[in-house]
Amino acid sequence: MKSSIFAIAALVMTIGLSSFVGVKTKKDVVNYTVNAEKSRIDWIGAKKGDFHTGFFPIKSGSVAVDGGKLKGGKFVIDLAGVKVTDAAGDRLTGHLKSADFFDVAKNAEASFEIATVNYTSESAADVTGTLTIKGTAVPVKFVVNVRGADDKGFFGQAFLTIDRTLLGVNYGPGQVSKDVQLAIHIFGTK
Repeated sequence: MKSSIFAIAALVMTIGLSSFVGVKTKKDVVNYTVNAEKSRIDWIGAKKGDFHTGFFPIKSGSVAVDGGKLKGGKFVIDLAGVKVTDAAGDRLTGHLKSADFFDVAKNAEASFEIATVNYTSESAADVTGTLTIKGTAVPVKFVVNVRGADDKGFFGQAFLTIDRTLLGVNYGPGQVSKDVQLAIHIFGTK
């Protein structure tokens, strides 16, 4: 009888204590489809005494999020869709599409795939991945700022500088800067 009372008391205590301990639930990874109408990569390229601005559309892609945190993703960049947004317009756009730069007749697309994501704050993460342009794959590292990852969608931004010559884009040595400034804007929906 005494052992039954102890067993019941132990059971009651276990149930009572477990009610104060939070139950952890595993959330599934949410995959967002990139919104190609809103997502893009803005660029600024410089040359002696001047600079040019423009963008590349993001053709397609996906972003993986777990518990509101970016976990991975991959994107297709539309090189053939490059646009120049300054006065050089169509003339420079044509030159960028030529073999001097992206050779879009042979390489209409580029890709980027995330390899690792390490959060440094609530909304900023160091991202590493592989950027492939013109058949050349280069490791890239940058900081992503996740502006939103919820039921309404995903929005992330990154700002970085890349050496275009590492990607086989070698036109104008000494005249055109090797460094290109990029601002990446990725929007996704479920």
